[in-house]
Amino acid sequence: MCGRYAASARPDELVEAYDVELDATGEGSLSLLKNPQTPPPGEPDYNVAPSKQAPVVLTRAPRAASDGAPSEETGPVPVRQLRLLTWGLVPSWAKDPSIGARMINARQETLLDKPAFARAALARRALVPISGWYEWQASPVATDTRGRPRKQPFYVTRSDGRPLALAGLYEFWRNPQGDPDGADAWLVTYAVLTTAAEPGLDRIHERQPLALEPEQWQDWLDPDLTDADDVRSMVAAAHVPGRFTAWPVSRAVGNAGSNGAGLVEPLPSTELVGVVDPASGEVIGG
Repeated sequence: MCGRYAASARPDELVEAYDVELDATGEGSLSLLKNPQTPPPGEPDYNVAPSKQAPVVLTRAPRAASDGAPSEETGPVPVRQLRLLTWGLVPSWAKDPSIGARMINARQETLLDKPAFARAALARRALVPISGWYEWQASPVATDTRGRPRKQPFYVTRSDGRPLALAGLYEFWRNPQGDPDGADAWLVTYAVLTTAAEPGLDRIHERQPLALEPEQWQDWLDPDLTDADDVRSMVAAAHVPGRFTAWPVSRAVGNAGSNGAGLVEPLPSTELVGVVDPASGEVIGG
């Protein structure tokens, strides 16, 4: 967790919903994918997977046109931006960007103890705008053809329809083979914070992403809040149970090539096998 999510909104919708001042999704950036991303970055994507580029909200001073490096600038006022970043955090000191495949999530309990995440947690926090996320439930009664617990994907989203933003971190990695002044000079990546699952959702999986309320966005994005105690307080305040609803969906979401709104449609109960209802704990299709 969290290994897949849906991001169905277009950049103009995200600009409005997340109070973005600068839409920079049109700017090119380095990608780790060998083949063109499908759907293209910035288009509605119902199956965002690690290594894909996806919209992320951050607050940072705009980079001067004459300066190719994304260093911390002095002078320009930080603005809330929407950018396309690669999912899977690559620390600045990494020798190989492939490390990002193992760092798509950051556990909130050890956030400030891990060198790969601690610096970003203090200075480079972000919002990851999503429509909802997917989680796989291991059946307590049904098995697959290999005798292992059968896994059923669920889609989890806000029950009140408010914008959903996950707490994230972002980082810059210098591409040694890139043109210093080109779009491939820097790889900008992000990770999603996770925490223990709340009652109900823990019947699907023991972990869940850490979601922030709109009134928490400003502080989380504030680059001037760099004290570790401030970060701990913000993380603690983000624990607000009872905001989400979940339902089983097609197992097609497990294929990274699958996409479209059909992935989030509820699966008929007649197609469920040994699935535990998150709300009641009842086993369906046993």
